[in-house]
Amino acid sequence: MGGAVSAGEDNDDLIDNLKEAQYIRTERVEQAFRAIDRGDYYLEGYRDNAYKDLAWKHGNIHLSAPCIYSEVMEALKLQPGLSFLNLGSGTGYLSTMVGLILGPFGINHGIELHSDVVEYAKEKLESFIKNSDSFDKFEFCEPAFVVGNCLQIASDSHQYDRIYCGAGVQKDHENYMKILLKVGGILVMPIEDQLTQIMRTGQNTWESKNILAVSFAPLVQPSKNDHGKPDSVGLPPCAVRNLQDLARIYIRRTLRNFINDEMQAKGIPQRAPPKRKRKRVKQRINTYVFVGNQLIPQPLDSEEDEKMEEDNKEEEEKDHSEAMKPEEPPQNLLREKIMKLPLPESLKAYLTYFRDK
Repeated sequence: MGGAVSAGEDNDDLIDNLKEAQYIRTERVEQAFRAIDRGDYYLEGYRDNAYKDLAWKHGNIHLSAPCIYSEVMEALKLQPGLSFLNLGSGTGYLSTMVGLILGPFGINHGIELHSDVVEYAKEKLESFIKNSDSFDKFEFCEPAFVVGNCLQIASDSHQYDRIYCGAGVQKDHENYMKILLKVGGILVMPIEDQLTQIMRTGQNTWESKNILAVSFAPLVQPSKNDHGKPDSVGLPPCAVRNLQDLARIYIRRTLRNFINDEMQAKGIPQRAPPKRKRKRVKQRINTYVFVGNQLIPQPLDSEEDEKMEEDNKEEEEKDHSEAMKPEEPPQNLLREKIMKLPLPESLKAYLTYFRDK
């Protein structure tokens, strides 16, 4: 599934294409997509395919097409502080983007059938927290993943504000999915080859809307234990943050707000990611001439075509010269502020989430 938009050269280019095709429509979703590089969730050797609008699968590891994730993120209508459940959480790519919107007081849970994929998702999450330049620009709700079949969730589990299922849901499991949703919540799932948004408007009332025609592998049916019944799967607890964690959140928030106010007072704009100039495509004009009794098309180059070729060549030379310049490391103002605080090094390390940069 996918192929709805042109392939990008990098993550920002892919997001530009998704915006242009109206798959990404809100600033909040755009920021989350730009902050998480899709290529980081690919295995080495496969990254060249990361910025194509195509699904990717290797063994148990799977990523849906970017256009699907875009529609899902928009349909979920995410807000800070909400609870989210990802059924079939896979690599954690979607859950990590969701966490950037939910913020530190949301709940972000995922359940995944394959234990090796859960380990992969945890590795990618740790890499994002420790290495990504985006981490310090957001308040993050860290995902928690468990291994299990999402059709075996314990009956006494809590309900969620937002739910996404990343596998095809059979009609007889539709009500099971709906029960996991709070009143006022939104469930997005593929059912009968349609990506569907379901809103719970009351205890027993629902509103459904088809979003997009899709093709998903169906949910795996649960296996039974020795007693002939499937084992139930417990979801992560909804734990209250401890005082130490709350202090870190509020210190980082205060410093981030201070930096923003300081930049505003100096008239320094927040730097947006650089936009790549799109190469203009030459439109070939044909004229027709008679050869014998046949009408043969002959290409005709206009002065505008020649100028366009010159402009494209100049842009390529400029891009090449810029690429040869040594790249300056991005400035992390939040980290700089933390490291200047009159605190023991151990506390500074805690406030920076033990990041090295």
